Amino acid sequence: MNITHQIGALAGTPIQAESIINTETTATASAAAVWKTPTPNIRCKITKPDTAEQKSQPTSPCRSPVLGASNGIRPDLSVACRAFATETMDLVSFDETTEQEKTYKEVNTVKEKGVPVYVMMPLDSVTTGNTVNRRKAMNASLQALKSAGVEGVMMDVWWGLVERDTPGVYNWGGYTELLEMAKRHGLKVQAVMSFHQCGGNVGDSCTVPLPKWVVEEVHKDQDLAYTDQWGRRNYEYVSLGCDSIPVLKGRTPVQCYSDFMRAFRDNFKHLLGDTIVEIQVGMGPAGELRYPSYPEQNGTWRFPGIGAFQCYDKYMLSSLKAAAEAAGKPEWGSTGPTDAGEYNNWPEDTRFFKKDGGGWTSPYGEFFLSWYSHMLLDHAERILSSAKSIFENTGVKISVKIAGIHWHYGTRSHAPELTAGYYNTRNRDGYLPIAQMLARYGAIFNFTCIEMRDHEQPQDALCAPEKLVRQVALATREAEVPLAGENALPRYDENAHEQILQASSLNIDGNSNREMCAFTYLRMNPHLFQPDNWRRFVGFVKKMNEVKSPDRCLEQVEREAGHFVHVSRPLVQEPSGAHMH
Repeated sequence: MNITHQIGALAGTPIQAESIINTETTATASAAAVWKTPTPNIRCKITKPDTAEQKSQPTSPCRSPVLGASNGIRPDLSVACRAFATETMDLVSFDETTEQEKTYKEVNTVKEKGVPVYVMMPLDSVTTGNTVNRRKAMNASLQALKSAGVEGVMMDVWWGLVERDTPGVYNWGGYTELLEMAKRHGLKVQAVMSFHQCGGNVGDSCTVPLPKWVVEEVHKDQDLAYTDQWGRRNYEYVSLGCDSIPVLKGRTPVQCYSDFMRAFRDNFKHLLGDTIVEIQVGMGPAGELRYPSYPEQNGTWRFPGIGAFQCYDKYMLSSLKAAAEAAGKPEWGSTGPTDAGEYNNWPEDTRFFKKDGGGWTSPYGEFFLSWYSHMLLDHAERILSSAKSIFENTGVKISVKIAGIHWHYGTRSHAPELTAGYYNTRNRDGYLPIAQMLARYGAIFNFTCIEMRDHEQPQDALCAPEKLVRQVALATREAEVPLAGENALPRYDENAHEQILQASSLNIDGNSNREMCAFTYLRMNPHLFQPDNWRRFVGFVKKMNEVKSPDRCLEQVEREAGHFVHVSRPLVQEPSGAHMH
């Protein structure tokens, strides 16, 4: 069966061989066809202003004629799109070195200044049967990423897949193959220890529940789940209130996380420090160090609501009671704030968060917010302490992801940050304590929403992602902790790329001696490999990789991006005048 019919079989639709080679639309469509996934169980969408993420951008004065629509782009810079569409390359033998195979060689192996770019892999890269999903498309895509100068990939290592059925029994099947695949293509890996469920957050396109035996325990004791003041349970992540209590078949949650990380280390020790260069330790919903204060599932929360405190399971309330007694105020220990509104309120709708005389400024408010935020920091310390000892002397870095909660940032109380566990207000820096804690363990501060501009967000909600990123950059500089970034939502336009370039330079107050240590791009999918998106992405990666030179625009870099790799032989022999995409 030739590759054309293989694609048709994978996608479930017949594809005409003649049309693929000669038209740009079917070539791109066939790439998307290979990537085609089942309809996701959960679709989450954050309401955004009028700036559509895929709208066409105005042509810049220095747009390269070489990269115009009439000429197309170099085949080595869109290999995934075309690999799926050509009969002259057999994807099955991608991993075998033959004369027919395309080989990439990096021009420079010594890295100068610049920010390495990683790309997040699909959430469902490993199937529920513990095999690699869409293996052929994955192989072609990894090779394309390497050709573009990407440093590596980020992959979720799901607790709910690996230790699904039995405590202490780990099935690394799909990850073993995926990591070897990345190694073959010369890509580094950021491995995320994903101790949360997939499904229910922005961008979740599949469902991976917590391990079955964990779910069983949560059903028996509902207080293992985060709980709001109305008794609504959140099952995305085990409540940090029971971190040190043996509630999971005789083990504490932190012991379960530690045992999982230790098993990962032992199973992949031959790749640590070489292929696997970073371990991002999941610490909450969506893998972020936060409370599940803005759950999208079942329409509970909608952007830009303030969210709700998650401290009403019996374990959290027990801790609150003890803290109140220790503070000599036992009357503060029975409940969290009862006047903090509901998930979709705005700050001024509530007595607790309003700017003038709000409860957040009262002695009780300060006590509660200090306790609530410290519980989150203590949770991070418990897991980080373990992760640091497990991965010591393996050559990998440890990182922790912090959410970019930018809505209502312009208000005094910063309500959505407070409900998520970040005690950040007009009068108090909530990110410096997090940065200082990470610095104690030599961990990387990984932050989201790097791609956003203030004016793109609804101003009536006083969104200020740029100001938030700047605050975090200053906090990490003061704490002397490395800062890495991610984009919060999928973006393929040059406006987002330019914003990421600017933010990653960390050029604060004219001080440009520091850059982000890495940037992870969300995410590998068919849209990324659409010809125009791919061309823009390649130029963006090239610009990120090089020494700072602000006077050169992205289009110039795109024009030069063809020199980043050399190709041992053309991908396909095409008739002269044929478009290359």
